[in-house]
Amino acid sequence: MSGHSKWSTIKNKKGKADAARGKVFTKIGRELAVAVKLGGSDPASNSRLRDCIAKAKANNMPNDNITRSIKKAAGELGNINYEELTYEGYGIGGVAVIVETMTDNKNRTVGEVRHAFDKFGGSMGTTGSVSFLFDKKGIIVIDSEAGDEDTVMEAALEAGAEDFTAEDGAYEITTAPEDFSAVREALEGQGYEFLSAELDMVPQTTTNLDAEQQVKFEKMLDMLEDNDDVQNVYHNAELPDEE
Repeated sequence: MSGHSKWSTIKNKKGKADAARGKVFTKIGRELAVAVKLGGSDPASNSRLRDCIAKAKANNMPNDNITRSIKKAAGELGNINYEELTYEGYGIGGVAVIVETMTDNKNRTVGEVRHAFDKFGGSMGTTGSVSFLFDKKGIIVIDSEAGDEDTVMEAALEAGAEDFTAEDGAYEITTAPEDFSAVREALEGQGYEFLSAELDMVPQTTTNLDAEQQVKFEKMLDMLEDNDDVQNVYHNAELPDEE
């Protein structure tokens, strides 16, 4: 997902993801594989794997696919050589952009990410050049039909959430990154299902673009998100909601 953690944006991105579900599943499968390599194939003792499984379920990835990805990763640990790399820079109009990747070819990935920045009026920066403009947070989104607002809010805050908002037919729960797994598991244990559940980079401020700049910036986002090596793109552009 990209940009703000507001549900309207998540919904837009999930809509695009639904049109390319296979690509989304491939990217989540890569996350599952890395989680298994780092912490083993047992979700009970691997919190990162548990978080990845929750993300997979929120994206409607079938349980069979999840299980198969974990088993495949467990049997091919020696062949998994994905490196996690984060790139930062500015898009057109000074928009701050963070690109998280998992790659087996660093040179290919950095070249393709830089090309996306350059092609649409942006420029890649150095590590730390824009990340200070974002706060890392756990974001959990639950459909408002899941329960009464006060009930869900109480459950979230009791589990350790930092903030709770209700808008666009959904409840958005914000946690500190270190509390994300515990809050998510507590809500999951109470039977709540998630529209989205993942760690996010939330912008502290937003940048406005004119109509022409918006078109260019959205093309850059599309190019990045179509790249198999790119896992997440975060930005602080104030983009209009798509109906």
